[in-house]
Amino acid sequence: MSSDGLIVLGVDPGLADTGYGAVRRQTGRLSLITSGTLKTPANLSEPQRLKILAQQLRALLAELRPEAAAFEQLFFSKNVRTAMAVGQARGVALVCAVEAGAEVHEYTPSQVKLSVTGFGGATKGQMLKMVQSVLATRELPRSDDAIDALAVAICHHHSGRLRTLISRRPVGTPA
Repeated sequence: MSSDGLIVLGVDPGLADTGYGAVRRQTGRLSLITSGTLKTPANLSEPQRLKILAQQLRALLAELRPEAAAFEQLFFSKNVRTAMAVGQARGVALVCAVEAGAEVHEYTPSQVKLSVTGFGGATKGQMLKMVQSVLATRELPRSDDAIDALAVAICHHHSGRLRTLISRRPVGTPA
């Protein structure tokens, strides 16, 4: 099955800022469709902010109609309150993606880094340079959340190559 024309929406959820990045494969190359950050007003209650986030995500998904939505798996934060808010925003984003008919895929942070840069311990700067290179653009958002979302979308496009890289890893080496 050809993945040409496949639109993947990468999502980096958060209660205050949710990064998104849509990437399409065309004639074997990846291209940027759009990226940015969805914001919710800090002066509202968490339930109201989650409602606004859901509305924004539903509108974005309806506009883009991605075949797949890619998320980075959560890592546990020392700040429990922040982790809970991110988890709630992530839950809203997952439900919205499923409701929109997108296949949902999840990747660990090291899988995203390995797929985009070839190194599972890549820095933010290395990730930014490779996202620019892979998408052949200088027009990237200034938001780390949006760049992270683009990286996870690229990771999904590279997921077949990622499985090959992981399977070639010497026994006993971490991902």
